[in-house]
Amino acid sequence: MAGSTTKTVFEIFQTMDYGPSNSTFSTAQSWLELQDASLGLFVEGKFAHPAGRQTRSLTDSTGRTVCSLMCAVEEDVSGSVSSAAKGLKGWSELSCHQRAQPLLRLAGALQRHSQCVSELCELSQSPCSPAALVRLAQYYAGWAQLRDTLIPDWIPRGVVAVVGSEDCSLYSLWLKILPALAVGNTVVVVPGMPTAPPSLLLAQLFGEAGLPVGVLNVITGSDVSLGAKVAQNPNMAYMTFTGNKQDAEALCRQTAGWGVPVSVSLSLDSVCPYIIFESADIDSAVDGVMETVFKKRRECQWALYVQESVLKSVVARLKLRLAGMKSIPLQSEAHRALVDTAVQEAERQGATIIQPCPPPTSGTLYPPTLLCGVAPSCQAVVCPAPGPILPLLTFRGPGEGVTLGNHSSHGHAASIWTEDLTLALETTKSLSVGSVWVNSLSVSDPSLSLSGRKNSGNCTDGGREGLYQFLRPSSSFPLPRSSPCALDYGAFGAAAAKASVPEGFDSSSIPRSYSHLVAGRSCKADSGCSRAVLSPEGAVLAHCPDGGRKDVRNAVEAAIKAQPSWMKKSPSARAQSLYSLAGLLVQKRQPLVTSIQTQTGLTLEEANQEVDLSISRLYEWAARCDKDMCGVPLLPQSGSALSISEPVGVLGVVLPDSKSLLPLVSLLGAAVAMGNAVVMVPSEKYPLPALEFIQILQSSDLPGGVVSIISGGRDQLTQALANHSVIQAVWYWGSKKGCQFLQHTCASPLKRLWLHCEGDEQKAGEGGLWSLPQPSLMEEMWRQAVVWKSVWIPTA
Repeated sequence: MAGSTTKTVFEIFQTMDYGPSNSTFSTAQSWLELQDASLGLFVEGKFAHPAGRQTRSLTDSTGRTVCSLMCAVEEDVSGSVSSAAKGLKGWSELSCHQRAQPLLRLAGALQRHSQCVSELCELSQSPCSPAALVRLAQYYAGWAQLRDTLIPDWIPRGVVAVVGSEDCSLYSLWLKILPALAVGNTVVVVPGMPTAPPSLLLAQLFGEAGLPVGVLNVITGSDVSLGAKVAQNPNMAYMTFTGNKQDAEALCRQTAGWGVPVSVSLSLDSVCPYIIFESADIDSAVDGVMETVFKKRRECQWALYVQESVLKSVVARLKLRLAGMKSIPLQSEAHRALVDTAVQEAERQGATIIQPCPPPTSGTLYPPTLLCGVAPSCQAVVCPAPGPILPLLTFRGPGEGVTLGNHSSHGHAASIWTEDLTLALETTKSLSVGSVWVNSLSVSDPSLSLSGRKNSGNCTDGGREGLYQFLRPSSSFPLPRSSPCALDYGAFGAAAAKASVPEGFDSSSIPRSYSHLVAGRSCKADSGCSRAVLSPEGAVLAHCPDGGRKDVRNAVEAAIKAQPSWMKKSPSARAQSLYSLAGLLVQKRQPLVTSIQTQTGLTLEEANQEVDLSISRLYEWAARCDKDMCGVPLLPQSGSALSISEPVGVLGVVLPDSKSLLPLVSLLGAAVAMGNAVVMVPSEKYPLPALEFIQILQSSDLPGGVVSIISGGRDQLTQALANHSVIQAVWYWGSKKGCQFLQHTCASPLKRLWLHCEGDEQKAGEGGLWSLPQPSLMEEMWRQAVVWKSVWIPTA
């Protein structure tokens, strides 16, 4: 038609504006009105409003009050834990089918009340899809049905505390609550303020779904210290935390010495690499950046790594996409100050700042910001400010890209973009993170296991593997419950080694001098000091090195060099090395039998039995090397996923006194079979069999540095292992003070802990436990030696 103008689709979209919001929150407001806008505690299967409690006001995104939340006191903590303890016996003794039914009915209730759940999450500024919660409930209902069939010989821990920080998401909180309930524990939940209202609503729906009274309790408070008060209750068996690093460190230190294992998941503070290779679909990769990085609320921070050959193309597309964006609201003016500081520092260091508009002079709004050309050491990369900031770094080749991706002290997740499948799989294998999204990002499903690496957590959530943090082998012993010791953490293990003083000797029996094993070589202690090893009658049998911090440092340096190549060996090659080691042990069995008998006072028959069991244990670990339990999870969406077990890295192991050789061989086999390197501290009381075993290790084909054995004072060496930043996990058999020290110290840098208070275990017969053919005990050793990586590959 004459005079008419035809607009392009692009022009139409440019002129379109958002329609009016339909979010009236009427359903959520109606539920809150039923509670008089004052939410109490959920204890004994119903809401409770004890008198005389302080309250906190929760506000929405506009600053209006949503509701008030009650601050629990000691009496409320005691009541909620007592309720959970009373409900434990009945809940754990139900059949698997009976435990599965409330979870299935919860899924149905969430579907019926999805509007209320969704609105309440939005009001509370803790958005979560009801569909994701339904999937979560259905998935763990299935595991509740199958626990006894697929996970035999494991029992629930008991009363479990699930604690969240103020900024954790509702989904991550319930990713811990539901599996804990599914396997037979009862739970006390301590949510942060934004997740408290929807958690209380879900607890009500759970009660209406038929969950027995006392099985789930929710208490709210002023800060995360309420979680520490819950842990101090004598009925508490285990605590798990999700949220930020600062609160996690405080919680770990406040609970140290109470005998409660604590695990943490720290996705919120993690810096995740977003890697774009030259073989990527650049438009899709940039779309992913815009959809994920510049969001008002995001689970983790991102750093963008771009291959140099496509840098101009990526930056040009990002500039084009950023040009039409508006400023994004921050949570507070304090966050605004952090963002301003980060951008100014990056600019001083030579970064190019790309923004769609200048930042407002004041307020909490800030434009999406791209920081081009920053250095890996820049604060915006190492610890980004909580805002819409994306640092961009370049790399030349794939190897450099992986190195930069692993540069962070975090290991939560990574997103890689490439059309080259071989490059994608090789990069996935090389990145030290718990989850890898190939040509996609932020894909989540409860069937995918996620292990936090480095400072991103010390436990596994999701999938079958996430169930085991809430279970223990029926033959194992939990940590004893008691009050913390009066312990000077700075002085623990700080005593200097003392040089031995000549006291004369019997010329007919000259004591032998032993050496350490470090980097595959026998050596003396760095201090030059040694200590006398006594027989049961008090006679000097030998002198062994008195190791310390420098010996541990040398052993870890050797382990860092040896572990990557040992990990990359095929499982069958590692199996052959362990078979060979077992064969050498057979050849050298008689000196070990004599050493065990002489030092420990065991009979010849008992010493022979221990060596025979050690040989058998090595053969068993060799056989398990290539019997890994990786899998392909079945997902309710298009795409393929892999669940891969990987070695933890460098382990520190402090061995018990209850047996002198068998624990060493059992734990060494578990660690080495899975591709780890290990620094072992033999029994302080009976070190000679372990030092005799060094000759066998030197004759084996294990690479130097994969296994180091350092004798000396247990406390001194424990302190050195705990404070070394490279060691990712510590397995400890020792004193209550040692357990308390490790719980306090290994909160930063974060380490995986496997703690055993040996005195109490020996009273219960733990010494004989090593000798029993317990499949669940062997599986627990194996699970302590691995972490899990989930890989998501879209197919459509």
